[in-house]
Amino acid sequence: MAKLDVLLPAMGEGVIEATITKWLVSEGTEVKEDDPIVEVATDKVDSEIPAPAAGTISRIIAKEGAVPKIGDLLAVVETEAKQKESDSGKVNREVERVQQTIESVRHEKQEAETVSAGMKSRTPSGKFLSPLVRSMAAKEGISYDELDTLTGTGMDGRLTKEDFMRYIGERKGGRPEPQKRPGERPMPEAEPQRKPVPEAEPQRQPVPEAVPQQKPVPEAEPQKQVPGTEPKPPEVKTAPEDEVIPMDRVRKLIAEHMVMSKRTSAHVTSFIDADVTKLVEWREANKEKFLAKEGQKLTLTPFFIDAAAKALYEIPEVNVQVDGNNIIKKRSINIGMATALPNSNLIVPVIKNANEKSLTGLARAVNDLASRARSNKLKPDEIAGGTFTLTNYGSYDNLAGTPIINQPQTAILGTGAVRKTPVVIETPMGDVIGIRRIMIVSLSYDHRVIDGALAGKFLQKVKKILENYTSDISLQ
Repeated sequence: MAKLDVLLPAMGEGVIEATITKWLVSEGTEVKEDDPIVEVATDKVDSEIPAPAAGTISRIIAKEGAVPKIGDLLAVVETEAKQKESDSGKVNREVERVQQTIESVRHEKQEAETVSAGMKSRTPSGKFLSPLVRSMAAKEGISYDELDTLTGTGMDGRLTKEDFMRYIGERKGGRPEPQKRPGERPMPEAEPQRKPVPEAEPQRQPVPEAVPQQKPVPEAEPQKQVPGTEPKPPEVKTAPEDEVIPMDRVRKLIAEHMVMSKRTSAHVTSFIDADVTKLVEWREANKEKFLAKEGQKLTLTPFFIDAAAKALYEIPEVNVQVDGNNIIKKRSINIGMATALPNSNLIVPVIKNANEKSLTGLARAVNDLASRARSNKLKPDEIAGGTFTLTNYGSYDNLAGTPIINQPQTAILGTGAVRKTPVVIETPMGDVIGIRRIMIVSLSYDHRVIDGALAGKFLQKVKKILENYTSDISLQ
């Protein structure tokens, strides 16, 4: 028998660790190559890791709840001593790829551990701080008490690198800093000769803020905001008959991302209606042929993504992102499609280079990504790299909406329900009333970089494309 290590593979750009959420096998279980053996979660997506070869699970190293780094050992598989040469080559290539990823993060990890030596690993309230976050906080002069005020999106509310970088960006962008408490000391700068403070040393309790005593504010009266501080959400009171449902990890991430987006971008939404009668008639004439040939349904979503991709190609000023005072015009047109999950959460898989795909290619991609999203089969890279997003709330018969921008993008297109509507039709013989299929299209955009005129021009282009699907258009 030969032993083969199962390592945590590279999980996408910027991901250096993952949480073991569930083992799908136990020690002694026989597995086939590519059988899923463990479920892991990162701050971007939940994934399954497959068996690298057929064999028996001899040891499980990383237990459920553990947070291994990229390249760490998860389990050991015992395989037949004589393996096919192709299988051996495949395993070797995977090991090389993991080793390259390890090397890319090793320098950052070593630097973080060096700088954070001697600093406490927890805040006064007990919030855990990784060596990387501690070193970044030391460099920025952020105190432990100030870190206590931040909301983390990692496991059990842990602060991630992205959480800290977002907070620093808000501070440097002019957002008010939390007020320091009397007697509070800033986090010390890392000094190589500084002796580490023993963990067993009693932690100093934070000194309460010196706020003048005030009379209780009646519940009906809105809370007064102290200048220079963030407004606090109102207190929520529960009754005995209320059901309290804790947010799961994904819902917490969604909530944090949505609030961050509203704080980051100056949201504005514009609307336009489109006569999609020709499009609907074209789909009705071709959907059975497509189903027989491809074995898949032809929905309206590929048409909407096709229209958005073509409009972005002609008006690239909408396909941009903001980096400080710079506008980054993205060359790739990667369109994310908001997908509702069975557990009421949301995920946005991305169709890369959507403008280069035919309608058939888009339809295949839409069906494949949507299906694997609902069965938790998406890879981390398949939800990364989006430059524009489409959300279709028309599938629930909603007419219109004002979607929130998916950061760091600057625009998101919303498509409403297609309805038969009486409209005025201009003809050479005069105006007549006719029954047409009308759909409302909305565009939420970041007014920092996209003005109303540009947004209107983009919506007009989308409308024109949607209204001009004809019988001579090929799916290929």
